Amino acid sequence: MTDEFDDLNTVEEADDEPYVEFDISVSPSDPTLESLAQKIENGDMIVPFYQRRFVWKIEQASKLIESFLMGLPVPQVFLYVNDDDRLEIIDGQQRIMSVKYFFEGYFGEEDNRGRRQSFKLKGLSERSEYNGLTFEDLGEREKRRLRNSTLRAINIKQLTPNDNYNSVFHIFERLNTGGTALKPQEIRNAVYRGNIVAELQELNTDPDWQEILGLKAPDRGQRDVELILRLFGLFENWDDYEKPMLRYLNNVMSKNKEFDSEKAERFCDRFGEVTDLVNDTLDKPFRPKRVVNSSVLEAVMVALLEDASIDAKKLDANYDRLMVDEGFQEATSGATTDTAVLKSRIQIAKRILSA
Repeated sequence: MTDEFDDLNTVEEADDEPYVEFDISVSPSDPTLESLAQKIENGDMIVPFYQRRFVWKIEQASKLIESFLMGLPVPQVFLYVNDDDRLEIIDGQQRIMSVKYFFEGYFGEEDNRGRRQSFKLKGLSERSEYNGLTFEDLGEREKRRLRNSTLRAINIKQLTPNDNYNSVFHIFERLNTGGTALKPQEIRNAVYRGNIVAELQELNTDPDWQEILGLKAPDRGQRDVELILRLFGLFENWDDYEKPMLRYLNNVMSKNKEFDSEKAERFCDRFGEVTDLVNDTLDKPFRPKRVVNSSVLEAVMVALLEDASIDAKKLDANYDRLMVDEGFQEATSGATTDTAVLKSRIQIAKRILSA
C-alpha cells in the first residue's frame, strides 16, 4: 500500500440499523497518570493497530498537562479489555500518550533519523508559570501532583457470547470520537482479528480488482476490502443471507477468522480468475450511473465466482442484457440490502449471464 490513496466512489446503500443487546462488563477506574504511563511502557496497555497515529500538536498536549497541574477536569478515556487481559485504548489515545511523552521528556516518537523533540510545555497563557518547562524542570511538589493525578477510565469487556463480538463492534462504532471516525471494515479488522484480515487485504492488492474499482491505490476507508468480504460471505451462501448487511458481514468475519476453510480456498482460487475475466471483458463495469454500484458488482461477481461456465464470450454477450433487465434494475436500486431483493438480483444475474 502507498501513502497516496484514492476514495472508492460508490452508490450509498441504505441498511437497517441492527438491534444490539449488550452483554458486557463496564467498570470505571481512576488510575494515576504514573500508572497509565507505566502500563504503556510494560505493554499492559496498548494503542491497537487499528487506531490512527498520534496527531496532537505540542500545544494541545501542553494544555492537557497544565490542566492536570491546575487540577482541572479532563474527559474520561475508554479502554477495552481484550482476550489477553491487555487494555486497548478505544478512545483517549492522544491524552494518554501525551502524559507518557511528558514523563519521558520527549514529544512524540523518533523520526526517521532516530531523533525526538524535547517536550517543553508550549502555547500556554503568557502568565503561566509552566511555559517552557519539562517534567524534570518542575518542582518536586508539581511532579508528585502530576504523577498522582488520576484520569477516569471506563473499562469494557464482553462477557458473552465469547465467539461473537457484534456488541463490541458497536461499542467501537459509538465511542470512536477522536479524529476521523473509523469505517465499518476498519472496526471489523480490530474486533474480529485473525488471518482473515491479512487474507482479505492480500486479495485486495489484485491489480485487476483495483482497476475494476477505478483505484490507483487501496481505499483509505477499506471499502474495497469490505466489498471482497461481502463477496466471500455471499459466495455459495447467498441463499442464507439475512439483513441487515452490516450484521451479516460482522458474522462472516467472526465465523471465518482463520480463513482456512475449503470455501475460503475455493473463493481465493476463483477471485483472481474472475477479476481478470471482468477487467479484460468489460469497460468500466458495475457503473449504471457513473459510480460503482455495490449491488450490481455483488450480483455479477457472485454469479461469475460460482459458475465457471460463464466465459468471456457469454459475459460480453449478456452483460448489457442484464443491465437493462427491468427486474435487475429494480433489485439494484432502492432497498438493496433487503433479504428478498438481494437474493432476487443474484438469481437474475446467474440466469441471464449463463444463457
